[in-house]
Amino acid sequence: MNCDAVTKALPLYYYGELAGEVEEGIEDHLQSCASCQAELERQRALAAALDSHALAPGSALLAECRHDLARAIYREEAPDARRAASDPWGLFREAFRSLWHPGIRFAQPAGALALLAIGFFAARINPGGFFSGANVAGLDAGSIVSSIRSVQPDNTGRVQISLDETRRRVVSGRLDDQNIRRLLLAAAREQDNPGVRVESVGLLKDQCTFAETRGVLLEAVLHDPNPGVRMKALEGLKSFATDPEVRRTLAQVLLKDQNAGVRIQVIDLLITRQDPATIGVLQTLIGKEDNGYVRMRCQNALREMNASVGTF
Repeated sequence: MNCDAVTKALPLYYYGELAGEVEEGIEDHLQSCASCQAELERQRALAAALDSHALAPGSALLAECRHDLARAIYREEAPDARRAASDPWGLFREAFRSLWHPGIRFAQPAGALALLAIGFFAARINPGGFFSGANVAGLDAGSIVSSIRSVQPDNTGRVQISLDETRRRVVSGRLDDQNIRRLLLAAAREQDNPGVRVESVGLLKDQCTFAETRGVLLEAVLHDPNPGVRMKALEGLKSFATDPEVRRTLAQVLLKDQNAGVRIQVIDLLITRQDPATIGVLQTLIGKEDNGYVRMRCQNALREMNASVGTF
């Protein structure tokens, strides 16, 4: 290994995050390179300084990290476009991301120091903190919600929603609360956060007695790029599978959705009611379907309805 490769790998080497063969290569190099040995000593000194100022993370920060992880797992879209300059959180993320520039050594410890400083001054300016809880009654109906950051239900029937206004705040309430439902409807359309959409649609699927909620689920089934969101929305529409508007939407989804699991679930919903329109949609799908299981499911459904499989 050369000096450049060793220098970049030293932070991970110090914390034991490298594979055994890579560690052996670094140790062989360190035995004969005084410059890299000095770099390792600087890494140790910086780590010791950070350890001496270690702080226990709060429960709110841990919850936020869990939701960020969930968002990353569900993300299938292209990387986010740069946020507008008026978005302070977007500017912060862009600035913090620059700490990881390849030319900056020991970016992770430096980033930790930056976060420590930002957190200290933010706490002095805003003693309540970014994650201070608030009852949903404190949410003004005219408030501007710029982003829904996380949705977290608990086993008591309440749901906690973290949102950005002029600053982040957390509101909580029951699902039958009008303000909570309004925020969940907004969260279901959160374009850059598929994790929030999945969680929100999963909660809204039990609120389909409201026409506005059904409209959001139909919109998600047709247009959401994440198949997990579409599947959750279909679960919520099961009890309305005989509704004409729902059936028209399901027919569109069946003929255009690229996910075989979604198409199978749509077939199961459509065949709950036998009508000529459903037969025609299934026959059309067989003519273009390239998934063997979906084709078989269509054929079985048509036979159960005493319809011709070969008429398209």
